[in-house]
Amino acid sequence: MTTIERLTVTMPKEMAATLKSAVEMGDYASTSEVVREALRDWSFKRQLMLDQLTALKQDIDEGLADVAAGRTREFDAQRIAERGRKLLAARST
Repeated sequence: MTTIERLTVTMPKEMAATLKSAVEMGDYASTSEVVREALRDWSFKRQLMLDQLTALKQDIDEGLADVAAGRTREFDAQRIAERGRKLLAARST
């Protein structure tokens, strides 16, 4: 069984009005329900961000390992721009 904990939350009047309006319009049964859904959304977005950060760190580690192993190329901005144009064109079709 889930235990319930009561919390007191302080927020700007505009946010409180939005919260109360959602209940008054019948979208939610209570302000607590609105807050719970907002926290679920926040938790989901936060997990996505953390997953993306983990993937970025992994890419950085792989890049650093490539540099350390000598697997590098001379920087060529023209080649990179052309590759980007090709990828964009492929996406547009």
